Amino acid sequence: MRQIHGSFNKNQRHKPLVSQFSKIGIISKPDDPAIAQTVQSLYQYLQGQSLEIFTDKVTASFLTPESVSISSLNQLAENCELVIVVGGDGTILHAAHTLIQKEIPLLGINLGRLGFLAEISPQEIEKQLDLILSGEFKEAQRIVLQASLLRNGEVIASCCAINDVVVHAKQMVRMIELESRVNNHYVNTLRADGYIVATPTGSTAYALSGGGPILHPNVDAIVLVPICPHTLSNRPIVVNADSRVEILLSEENRHTALASIDGQIDMDFMPGDTIFIERCKHALRLIQPENYDYYDVLRAKLRWSTSPDTSNK
Repeated sequence: MRQIHGSFNKNQRHKPLVSQFSKIGIISKPDDPAIAQTVQSLYQYLQGQSLEIFTDKVTASFLTPESVSISSLNQLAENCELVIVVGGDGTILHAAHTLIQKEIPLLGINLGRLGFLAEISPQEIEKQLDLILSGEFKEAQRIVLQASLLRNGEVIASCCAINDVVVHAKQMVRMIELESRVNNHYVNTLRADGYIVATPTGSTAYALSGGGPILHPNVDAIVLVPICPHTLSNRPIVVNADSRVEILLSEENRHTALASIDGQIDMDFMPGDTIFIERCKHALRLIQPENYDYYDVLRAKLRWSTSPDTSNK
């Protein structure tokens, strides 16, 4: 995870705010009226900074109609220098699938229950945005995967994955047989409920519940996690992020499977199909408060022990 500090000059803290970003987009979680007040507060704050604001359809529904114009995700990607996402990690993942092609930096306001990507609480919007827009922030670049589905020698679908690529049985409570390779080296033939290939970002998602390790975001690696394997000696494997992973759905399978991308995009995975997973040429850019600490996030989200008292240090 590369971190880039903004050029904020603390001597200018009391001068009028000069934003590092002049064109800002807002994307909001759909079907959640509870976020209306947060969206309105955010919009009013940005208006007060005389910034050019672009909103998606959901965001616009919470605002006075005549005061906003609605943009598609593609238009936001073309026009914005920063996109603020109001919602949880799922909303950020949904937005990132479009915005990542232009590598637009994202800033998350966390309204979800377990957010590892959304950094700011609704109560801190004005305080944190004062600092971030002035340049006092970190930028993290996260690994993204590219998944390509091959059928009869032809790529029929391709998609980027921020969290993970999950191959699993389409029918419930059925095992499937999979063959895996890394950089053309045969790894194993696996009978299991499925297989997870996750980035460090995704290591705290489905892969974690499957018994996989937590990978710190600056670790240049990906993890392969079997889901409920028939042979209990099958264990997660961590490989270099530049590895090319192949997962073949054995032709012995009677049923189709699914390749699920970030839990949001599904591709039918037929017996004989192969999915190739490798590093994407694009990265996920996240804007974080300057005092962001990944271990603080783990303690808070996973309910680990509290931080020790450092007041006397």
